[in-house]
Amino acid sequence: MPTEAKKSGRLIKAPENFLAQDDVKRPELMRRKFLAASVSSAAASIAVVGIASGGRSAHAAPGAGDPNILNMPAHTTGLGMPVAANPYGLPSQYEKGLQRRESPGLTRVSAASVAFTPLQGTFGIITPSGLHFERHHQGWWDIDPSKHRLMVMGLVKTPKVYTMDDIMRLPSVSRIHFIECGANTAMEWGNVAVPTVQYSHGMVSCSEFTGVPLSVLLEDCGIDMKKAKFVLAEGADGSSMTRTIGLDRALDDVLVAYGMNGEMLRPENGYPLRLVVPGVQGVSWVKWLRRIEVGDQKWAAKDEAIHYIDLMPDGLHRQYTGMQEAKSVITTPSGGQTLLDKGFYNISGLAWSGRGRVKRVDVSVDGGRNWRTARLETPILTKAFTRFNIDWVWNGAPAILQSRVQDETGYVQPKINQLREIRGTRSIYHQNAIQSWKVAETGEVSNVQVY
Repeated sequence: MPTEAKKSGRLIKAPENFLAQDDVKRPELMRRKFLAASVSSAAASIAVVGIASGGRSAHAAPGAGDPNILNMPAHTTGLGMPVAANPYGLPSQYEKGLQRRESPGLTRVSAASVAFTPLQGTFGIITPSGLHFERHHQGWWDIDPSKHRLMVMGLVKTPKVYTMDDIMRLPSVSRIHFIECGANTAMEWGNVAVPTVQYSHGMVSCSEFTGVPLSVLLEDCGIDMKKAKFVLAEGADGSSMTRTIGLDRALDDVLVAYGMNGEMLRPENGYPLRLVVPGVQGVSWVKWLRRIEVGDQKWAAKDEAIHYIDLMPDGLHRQYTGMQEAKSVITTPSGGQTLLDKGFYNISGLAWSGRGRVKRVDVSVDGGRNWRTARLETPILTKAFTRFNIDWVWNGAPAILQSRVQDETGYVQPKINQLREIRGTRSIYHQNAIQSWKVAETGEVSNVQVY
């Protein structure tokens, strides 16, 4: 399994007294000393911290010599790259290690596999489009938008076929929502299975989506409100992904989206058109959307009748369990990372709920015996990531870090044993138990389960 880079939050004390009192009378010498101290401090900090989120290297400190001559780095004395050297902006070469990664052997063919988001290296609540997780059932396609069509049919007065131009002329909205695969954290049902947060929780992302409310299209076609109870969404990929969605949800906050994070959808995220079903497992967010059918009953399509179902302890299958319950995870410090020294750290993570807004997140550093309430960073949006932070001073002793979220409906994230009492251990989907990270005396962080 690929190895992620280690991260730390070790603090570096800034240099003190680098200006003498009599330097105030010598502006030019003071300016030189200030620059020299700044460059030296920056170089030393990079070298000592050792944070490598993908291959960062330390610049050499200015060489020893004449104290009045500065050996400045090239980027301070030379001419940099021209505007639009990369017509489409790219991350720094020193961040190339931060990327989506596939878990080897997860599926028989890569076209039906998963690429996990590196949650340990992201900030805020928006997932960059280039790091958004992927899950495909028969590979992705880059479809010509001029040839793509969306048909709305069934219990409507006027069935219609829309071009992309038609859709993009309609009133649009932009909303921030998380999308999570129903199988996210599935490998933790039985026992600890993966070492890092990228593989344990990386089938989730949060983006700003832009599109037309599905209700606008249904109204445009004249939906039969007396008979209609469900809608069916169908994709244009080889698997013809089809999912049933209740009419109440369809008329509420579902979008027919063409934009993500300020640009058109990426091909692997459904370009040129996908469904956005906030709070519901990602399989219902049908990509390459080509058909919406209105009906009076559930369709029991293959991916909802025999797939994406929950095997209960009594042997029965629980179907149509789409909502993603409240969930949280500490992303740093987290599995695979190492604390370089004792002292202050900022514990940071993400919380979300398919029921609505996050209300509160509590954090424990002793395996759940004691809890403290974390800071919720704004914005706090419905059915979206909420970033939380809390201060922690590590004394070098072993610790177990946990987070527990409560949403606005009062639902509280359960312990793994509480979830197993109801769901058993043979499930695949909707595992939202509290995640535990063990910090060893060496500072190494690993994945554990606390019952």
